[in-house]
Amino acid sequence: MTHLPGWLVVVDMQRVFGDPGSPWTAPRFEEVRPRVRRLVEAYGERVVLTRFVAPLEPAGAWVGYYEQYPFALQPPDAPLYDLVDDPGTARVLTATTFGKWGPELADVVGGGPLTVAGVATDCCVVSTVLPAADAGVPVRVVADACAGSSDDDHRGALRLMGLYAPLVEVTTTDAVLAG
Repeated sequence: MTHLPGWLVVVDMQRVFGDPGSPWTAPRFEEVRPRVRRLVEAYGERVVLTRFVAPLEPAGAWVGYYEQYPFALQPPDAPLYDLVDDPGTARVLTATTFGKWGPELADVVGGGPLTVAGVATDCCVVSTVLPAADAGVPVRVVADACAGSSDDDHRGALRLMGLYAPLVEVTTTDAVLAG
């Protein structure tokens, strides 16, 4: 049974971002993983996990992106796009975009509030958080349950999202779990 308000959105906790040999690795991925698990447990059935996958045919600016990262042009069921933990009964939202906020996620979480954790703070997390906040959904970003492309990029993204207060609150795992 969940005791925390709203929904937890866990952004892209996938092998491609956790593998130290991946060009997309988030160096502190394994460090944040236990905190993400604690949050998932606390939210119970009110968890949405997201997955980033490559499109079948890149279009527009994505063409140049995948020219830079051709290793990622694999089908959605490729092992690199697997979630690192079993999703259990949690909803899984798969998208070919960095940001996961859109009609599908909005239909699940309604007006929130949202608590967001995952990777990378400076890419898919910020791209999910800011459109949700702009849509009027209260968002908490769990700083110590997010990992960035680097420590500097992580801190910069947290600073940026913090500028959106009071729409976005930057917090910690312990503060969220304290209720």
